[in-house]
Amino acid sequence: MKREKSCGALVYRTSGRGVELLLLKHKYGGHWSFPKGHVEAGETEIQTALREVKEETGLTVSLHEGFRHAVEYFPKPNVKKQVVYFLGYAADDHVVKQEEEISEIQWVPLEKADTIVTFKNDKNLIHRAIASLADGQGPQ
Repeated sequence: MKREKSCGALVYRTSGRGVELLLLKHKYGGHWSFPKGHVEAGETEIQTALREVKEETGLTVSLHEGFRHAVEYFPKPNVKKQVVYFLGYAADDHVVKQEEEISEIQWVPLEKADTIVTFKNDKNLIHRAIASLADGQGPQ
């Protein structure tokens, strides 16, 4: 069985409307999710997550200590994929969309984000992010 590994982040900001989560609509598949991508040779999980967020959104984020959650699924036969997600705060919310991979980007109120993402794994991650933010865990 082939194994693949990607890393990404749930990116949030605070605004006059409260806490908002950044959601991306991926061109390939048409699903709503978070910035993520394949680990490159020599990269750590954190380096991959930060690079992918920057490439796909133009944002630099500060990651929360202690928030690291992995999901696994089978994107195609005989391929097992692991995606490790972090929680990142975007102080600057000026988004620059990566046109090659992303068709839409939107900031969504955190409490409504689970109604927009496509996959159950992502809904679960949002609930974990809500709990983490409620616990007062801040960026590193």
